[in-house]
Amino acid sequence: MNKTQLNILGFIVGVIWLNIAAQYFYFRFDLTKEKKFTLHPATRAIARDVNKSITITVYLDGDLPATFRRLKNATADLLNDYAADAGNNIHYRFVNPIAGRSGIALDSTINNLYRVGIEPTSLNIKNENGFAQKIIFPVAMVEGNGQSYPIKLLQNFDAAGDYEENINNSIQNLEYLFTSAIQKILTQNHPRIGFTEGNDELTNQQLSDAITTLSDSYEVGRVNLDVINKSGLDKLKMLVITKPQKEFTEVQKYKINYFVMRGGSVLWSIDQVGAELDSMSKSGEQLAFNRKLNLDDMLFMYGARVNYNLITDANCAEIPLSTGGVQGQIQMAPWIYYPLLMPDTSSSLVKNIDGIRSEFVSTVDTIGVRGLKKSVLLKTSGFNKVHNTPKLLSLQMVAEQPDPREFANIPQTVGVLIEGSFPSVFLNRSVPAGISENFPVPAQSKPGKMIVLGDGDLFKNQVSSRDGSPFPLGFDRYSQRTFGNKTLLLNLVDYLSNDHNLIALRNKEVKIRLLDKAKLRNDKLTWQLLNVGLPLGMLILFAIFQHYYRSRKYAR
Repeated sequence: MNKTQLNILGFIVGVIWLNIAAQYFYFRFDLTKEKKFTLHPATRAIARDVNKSITITVYLDGDLPATFRRLKNATADLLNDYAADAGNNIHYRFVNPIAGRSGIALDSTINNLYRVGIEPTSLNIKNENGFAQKIIFPVAMVEGNGQSYPIKLLQNFDAAGDYEENINNSIQNLEYLFTSAIQKILTQNHPRIGFTEGNDELTNQQLSDAITTLSDSYEVGRVNLDVINKSGLDKLKMLVITKPQKEFTEVQKYKINYFVMRGGSVLWSIDQVGAELDSMSKSGEQLAFNRKLNLDDMLFMYGARVNYNLITDANCAEIPLSTGGVQGQIQMAPWIYYPLLMPDTSSSLVKNIDGIRSEFVSTVDTIGVRGLKKSVLLKTSGFNKVHNTPKLLSLQMVAEQPDPREFANIPQTVGVLIEGSFPSVFLNRSVPAGISENFPVPAQSKPGKMIVLGDGDLFKNQVSSRDGSPFPLGFDRYSQRTFGNKTLLLNLVDYLSNDHNLIALRNKEVKIRLLDKAKLRNDKLTWQLLNVGLPLGMLILFAIFQHYYRSRKYAR
């Protein structure tokens, strides 16, 4: 064989060997700036710990619109990485559950899937005849170790928002959803979360979306501090106290303190000042009064203080106001007592979260307590003003324009994270009357975490005035905007109740780099010539060069 034949044979053998090796070794180079094709180290560690067979069935398949094909492709890329790290223990497949079905068979299949948590999404697809309705299933089922977890691949689709933005947010959240489900299968751990009741906290209807959303990953229920005993508290991982309006008794505080001492996490969402917009709709004004919750000493010992004041902010949400007239038209107007809270970007716990809608917020201070670390989570904008209470509020304030000089202020802290060993509130104090069980009270708690927020309405969903159905948490039915309240809740609960730090997966950012339409319109001809004319010109020049080169070479 001559040298040329040996080179050809070597090339063929090399290609064959490379294809054989590629079946056993999976790798790729991620050249994106945000490393969107690279698994987080926490995810890779969990995937490598998989020692049991896990099957992932993705029901997003078939003839899909372009945006959902992008969601499907992103899911496939992610699952390829999981399978590569987990070896042969993770298997996945894409199926179209309603392919070839119609009529009764189609309805039966959809109902069966709905029972196991696989909900369909109906789309209106534009075609030559107008619009056609198409049913798809943007859901995956993760199964293993006798357990199954449905995963909604499409996030926030029920709320108003940009269609492309919903798809992009869904892609950003895929890694967290799959990693969290796999972790639960491996650990068989379902943390219990209790929303307190008995002190006029938010109702089940007002917490409907919060409880429903958290129920996908946790065991969630209501907890009455007057009734629950030591055994019940021991089973809880986290307490959520949302907008209590009734004074806490010493017995209730004693149980909370015991829960904190044993390492339990608490999320405080507190209104120190009583003010409701609904109460102002009749008379047009209301006195914002200081509430007596009997929690100041407890929060002080734990390193925080929710102040008796109200914050007004020029960066605020809007409220509907009737403009009068025969038809009673409704107009949206900014309400400075509903600040849009800004997540502190230095904290990974709230990074990449949209603005948070709040109602009648108070400032939160931190107290110097040995052994406790404090981190700011939420702030107002730099255009705010703090008012002492009691204070008379009036809807006539809507017509007033905020004076920029009066509202020029440093951002006010309204949410803090506290971590460490908490001192006992009841150390060297007598046991309150009504405590019949033996609750051990050490001087310091086990390492724990708690979050204190100066607004009790952050996790309250709005309710339809027509049928009483709840809207998604963070969705404002008046302005048709979706704020980051639900994402905030998920992040906080995940951090407080989960021993594995998966918050970084929620903060993964996938940017959509769209073309600048203005530049595209102005420079359209330039780019057309560059992309179409330049290659053709180079090809013609090469052909002319080759013609003259061959003529000179063979003419001799």
